[in-house]
Amino acid sequence: MQLGMIGLGRMGGNMVLRLLRAGHTCVAYDRDQQRTRTFDESEKARSDKATSVADVVKQLKPPRAVWVMLPAGKITEDCVNELSGLLQPGDTIIDGGNTMFKDDVRRAAALKPKGLTYMDVGTSGGVWGLERGYCQMIGGDKAAFDRLEPIFATLAPGGSGKTPAEKGYIHAGPAGAGHFVKMVHNGIEYGLMQAYAEGFEILEKCASENVPAERRYNLDLHAIAEVWQHGSVVSSWLLDLLEIALREDARLDNFLGYVPDSGEGRWTVEAAIEEDVPADVLSTSLFARFRSRQHPAFADKVLSAMRKGFGDHQEVPPPARSGVEASITAWKKAFGK
Repeated sequence: MQLGMIGLGRMGGNMVLRLLRAGHTCVAYDRDQQRTRTFDESEKARSDKATSVADVVKQLKPPRAVWVMLPAGKITEDCVNELSGLLQPGDTIIDGGNTMFKDDVRRAAALKPKGLTYMDVGTSGGVWGLERGYCQMIGGDKAAFDRLEPIFATLAPGGSGKTPAEKGYIHAGPAGAGHFVKMVHNGIEYGLMQAYAEGFEILEKCASENVPAERRYNLDLHAIAEVWQHGSVVSSWLLDLLEIALREDARLDNFLGYVPDSGEGRWTVEAAIEEDVPADVLSTSLFARFRSRQHPAFADKVLSAMRKGFGDHQEVPPPARSGVEASITAWKKAFGK
């Protein structure tokens, strides 16, 4: 099956590689033309390269399907708008980023009079998706979902599952449903990560002078993360990633503990307010990230380590790192932390 992919970053590029390896054909485009030319140079089967969004559309055969894998916000909005002026009735635009679900509802309604189908695909899998596959939560027209299911099935983990959900993808509902489910997924992720972060800080601080000498323990945090991977009810992929981080950096000294939030956590809390759901854990985990940007703790380094593990997320842009480090050092000096 043929697919156009716009955006060849950490996930978009690997998604194209996974499709190519399964025998699909792809037209690939990134505004970084060097990236476009080289991202699949080690593959046996390679994508067709486009030099612009218009060139992507030109190279696709009707009915076209174009997957937009760009950061949520203006860059995605502009790309969808550009595509809407180039595509023909019967074609489909897929937004696989972390767009706010209300924007999906609006876009689908705006594109419908043009005969264009809009689909939103909440995509989880991060930098590991090429090998592990991508969990996909899909919203939009069911007929378009059925037509494009070979693409979704290839990108999914697959395995021995019999149903789409068992294989790692679902049609969640009409426009916006996919990103709504992914939004809550990310909100839950915040809570899970915060629980690990707080727990490991309690383990890390039990050797501090605040604890009576007879109850101070110099614990091996890496060993604890590793043993919890085997038979424990708190084992998970997030814990696996934390174990890797602690194996490489036992005290997580290479992390500042400055933890950004990408929007989905805030949107989840907003949805909870709208629905009168007392989301205590999810709200607190979001606020903890705000606090980390003022005075980070060891728990925040744990969060940073997990975020880097699953998505290669950076704490701060490299040019800003020295300034953030100075701010953290000044705070620690002032408060003795």
